[in-house]
Amino acid sequence: MRLRRRHTLVCREVVELVSDYLEGALPDYDRALFEQHLVLCVGCTAYLDQMRRTVALVGRLREDSLDAPVRERLLEAFRAWKHRGGASPGG
Repeated sequence: MRLRRRHTLVCREVVELVSDYLEGALPDYDRALFEQHLVLCVGCTAYLDQMRRTVALVGRLREDSLDAPVRERLLEAFRAWKHRGGASPGG
């Protein structure tokens, strides 16, 4: 997602950009807008923190560490997500 030259972001845009931000893939201008929004938005700051923790925890999971029913539910959830075109859960 490339942002148009603006001075602010809305929360929905921050949510859409969080993966690129965590991966260091945002252009400098977009990263600055993202970080400016975080200074002003407690909710997005909390969301970013949750995503950082999720990535750290999921990164430690191994396929064989999941029970078969849990693994199957996760696979089904990802299949459904892919079938929907990878849209975010909220729309």
